Amino acid sequence: MAVCRGALAACGLGGARLVKRQLGRSGLEVAPLAFGGNVFGWTASEASTFELLDAFVAAGFNLIDTANSYSHWVPGNRGGESETLIGRWLRQRPGMRGRVLIATKVGADLGAGRAGLSRAVIMKEVEGSLERLGTDYIDLYQSHFDDEKTPPEETLGAYALLVKAGKLRAIGASNFSAARLAQSLKVSRELGLPRYESLQPEYNLYRRDRFEGELLELCRREELGVIPYFSLASGFLTGKYRSQADLGKSPRGQRMQSFLDERGLRILAALDQVSRELDATPAQVSLAWLLAHAVTAPIASATSLTQLNELLRAPALTLPAQALAVLDAASA
Repeated sequence: MAVCRGALAACGLGGARLVKRQLGRSGLEVAPLAFGGNVFGWTASEASTFELLDAFVAAGFNLIDTANSYSHWVPGNRGGESETLIGRWLRQRPGMRGRVLIATKVGADLGAGRAGLSRAVIMKEVEGSLERLGTDYIDLYQSHFDDEKTPPEETLGAYALLVKAGKLRAIGASNFSAARLAQSLKVSRELGLPRYESLQPEYNLYRRDRFEGELLELCRREELGVIPYFSLASGFLTGKYRSQADLGKSPRGQRMQSFLDERGLRILAALDQVSRELDATPAQVSLAWLLAHAVTAPIASATSLTQLNELLRAPALTLPAQALAVLDAASA
């Protein structure tokens, strides 16, 4: 059962119909796959970033996800590099801004008074994001991490001012517990403040318990859009990493260590089986599984056109009930 409601628009991808979905009650319509901008300014150069985004939009997709903190983990970076590259891409393509939805975030700990969700931090950081993106509005502004030191009233009140000023179209949450998300939604109702229209949780075939349960049910009940990150478990679900010897294949390789257990290998075996039966790839099957499990638009990254073209075909893949049962059982 999908959280998103309705199918209001469609575009083409290699002859297949690409149906857009409502993001919560925001009125924003998103194609069923989002581009993860965490690679911009890290493993994707400026030229590659532009090439990838051009192909992504040309195929009919429109949601680009980034954050004010991407990619601060790279030596020499401070955060904001991803937004800067997206902004350069937009400036060099007149008319492109109206074709895409830009989702960015605030709240990660960047030091020097740049952490949390206080009014002061939000008001400062949104201006930095707008400047780097080269735009006067953000389509979806997300609370990157919960901030238990700041009352929801303060955070949502700051967002209300920015919505009224036309700088934000909608707001979303990321990495929130069910209890804290429910509390924020309650405050929005009681005080007439903007509500979170989406949740960005960690969710994939391997990491199911962090979303399934209370959070999933809350999103269904409140009609929130779901745009999970690590949709491919940092690349593990592509099938590229199957042994210790594979960990050196990319900068992300060492992250695969935690997935190389009995359950992880069982999931890969199930993906291999379903992929053979459907003439698809493990990555495509993994994304299709998410789209069949309460997800509006999974977020996935690519650093080459070959990778991107593979991912863009996932929304056209429908998993039969038997295939879903095999994957559900392997990942339970």
